[in-house]
Amino acid sequence: MSPGVSGSLGLRLLHLNSRLTGGGTDHHCLQLVAGLRGLGYTVGLAGPEDSPLGPQARGLGDHWFDTGAEGPLKARLVLRLARHLRRARISLVHAHHGRDYWPAVLAARLSGVRPKIVLTRHLAKSPSSWFSRRFLLNQCDLVIAVSEFTARVMREGALEPDSPEPERRARPPLRGDHRRVQVAYGGIDTERFRPTDAAPQRQAWGLEPAHYAFAVVGGYDAPRGKGQREFLEAAARVHEAIPNARFLIVGRGNLKATLETDIARLGLRGKAWLTPYCHQMPLAMNALDCLVHPQVGTEAFGLVVLEAFACGKPVIASALDGIPEAFAVGDYGRLIPSESVPALAEALVAQAAAVPATPSQRHTLYERVARAFSLPAAAQRVAALYQRLGSG
Repeated sequence: MSPGVSGSLGLRLLHLNSRLTGGGTDHHCLQLVAGLRGLGYTVGLAGPEDSPLGPQARGLGDHWFDTGAEGPLKARLVLRLARHLRRARISLVHAHHGRDYWPAVLAARLSGVRPKIVLTRHLAKSPSSWFSRRFLLNQCDLVIAVSEFTARVMREGALEPDSPEPERRARPPLRGDHRRVQVAYGGIDTERFRPTDAAPQRQAWGLEPAHYAFAVVGGYDAPRGKGQREFLEAAARVHEAIPNARFLIVGRGNLKATLETDIARLGLRGKAWLTPYCHQMPLAMNALDCLVHPQVGTEAFGLVVLEAFACGKPVIASALDGIPEAFAVGDYGRLIPSESVPALAEALVAQAAAVPATPSQRHTLYERVARAFSLPAAAQRVAALYQRLGSG
């Protein structure tokens, strides 16, 4: 336990997550709860018991509150949560999903114990409703942005009227006291994501020792996934110039048939393929030679970039939203303009020709990531913001 983190404040925390379906926000929430407990905080967790992550979440905190049936307009959830805040003497409630922001605010107000209210914004945009953008900020004590870009959107907004992506065209700011918006970067499990031998995983994927494996890692749901189709378009331009290159798509989603059709249409059979879903992502990162992250939508930060760096791998990524902040941590690889297939193709050729990192260089890159972006480091950043609230 770090001196003064918990004992001097005596905070009793409750983290609210009414989804726990397994997305990035959910995993961040659970990792943060574990990290805060490691710092000595008393941490409760509120979520749906019948959710995919419910069984794991139930045993993670010091106490558990089942959000259960929410009722019309979430009124039942708000009233039950207010009673729990009062009975458990919660001094700070922390909500992670946009759908939980107002229930957290209302339950805190109704509880009678007036806990501090903290919200984390994991997306590269402000809440979608005008009402929330107008009133939410002044109803809470702190909004944590997971990147400087996300903080800037909430304070100033972001306009890209000519963007091909509708969600990037207009991202209005929050109204209210912008001093309540603070940045705390998340972290990754650097005990798991670190350089290691992954020859068996390469063999399972059908990769030979001489192959140079580029891979996009992440979901590929409609309409555009994380740029997997652009990745294949770029691969089609360069696969003959780098005959030992292989182009892997690691993940799952409802664009599977579309991507398989693209591979055939672009003449990439035998050069590009979709891998079976991988449950051991540290092995996956170590099995590839270069992570490609050609995001075309929005991205608050890009922890997958840090996972690749922690394994000592170079990254080719879109210079989009908060991704450059993540890329700057390792600065190994190339940033390219989003949506540019020619730029991506050029980067693939250049990276395949680059001298690979030595084992010593990979370890140095790992150490750089681990120092600042381990899960304990991420929990410390949030704890410091809690401290500021508790002493204010």
